[in-house]
Amino acid sequence: MTVISMEGEAKTPSEKVFRGAWRSSISVLVALVLFLAWLVRTGGLYDAGSDFGYNLGLVGGLLMLSLLLYPLRKRIAWLDRVGSMEGWFKFHMIAGITGPLLVLFHSTFRTGSLNGAMALYAMLLVALSGVVGRFIYRHIHRGLYGQHLTLADVSADLKASADTMGSIFALRPDIEPRLRAFQDAAFDKQGGLGARAWRFITLRWRSRRLARTVRDDAKSVLRRQWRKQGGDRQAFVASYQSARERIDRYLDSVVKASQLSVWEKLFSYWHVVHVPFLYLLVFSGVVHVIAVHMY
Repeated sequence: MTVISMEGEAKTPSEKVFRGAWRSSISVLVALVLFLAWLVRTGGLYDAGSDFGYNLGLVGGLLMLSLLLYPLRKRIAWLDRVGSMEGWFKFHMIAGITGPLLVLFHSTFRTGSLNGAMALYAMLLVALSGVVGRFIYRHIHRGLYGQHLTLADVSADLKASADTMGSIFALRPDIEPRLRAFQDAAFDKQGGLGARAWRFITLRWRSRRLARTVRDDAKSVLRRQWRKQGGDRQAFVASYQSARERIDRYLDSVVKASQLSVWEKLFSYWHVVHVPFLYLLVFSGVVHVIAVHMY
């Protein structure tokens, strides 16, 4: 089975087509959900207290309650026999999206009581926190469900990618100094907190801008060589694709190696915030369920 990566730029035409189809499907699904939300909010299709609305809230609440299973899976030894961490994490993400969505449709996008409003806002806090956590998570793991990256891993990746850059440096004498200068700037710890934060925020964007210029320079040199030697065009395309991949991989390795420690700190801070939000959600959800059934 061919795995279509969504990271970086597409490397083949088929990968580009599959990426476009996947993104189009997601856009259509989001549009459909928004349309249904508009119908529910304005069309009076059902009430939150109706059987259908109640069951939506019940299923959504149970899915959100099941979010507690993932941290338990990581901490209780005997649960190692019950599925892989990858499977549990997939379920955690699916439940973290589907549960709040069902609860929103249960509420018909209205807050009719104080306890209902508290439960709804707590749920939105947890959902937003989960999105932020997912964004940070992808920077300290290989892929969506991959292993946790270590400093040794990213350092080895950087060394391996740097070892493949000799032929790229040979194309033009100014390519190596520009890439080395970027690497030195990426690992620079000088400056105040604001300067270092700005450097961290803009580093990925600057790496992509540099990658475009270096790829263009490499392409122009390879094209001149191809025209001068009169070789096969497919050989020129293959040479450029190889150069492009090495340039992108090198700059990506520089960014990952220089930023890993910061992303790990942010992830630890995120845990401190996310866990209390989750407990708040459970507490407010239980209060809401009790209030609904009592009154």
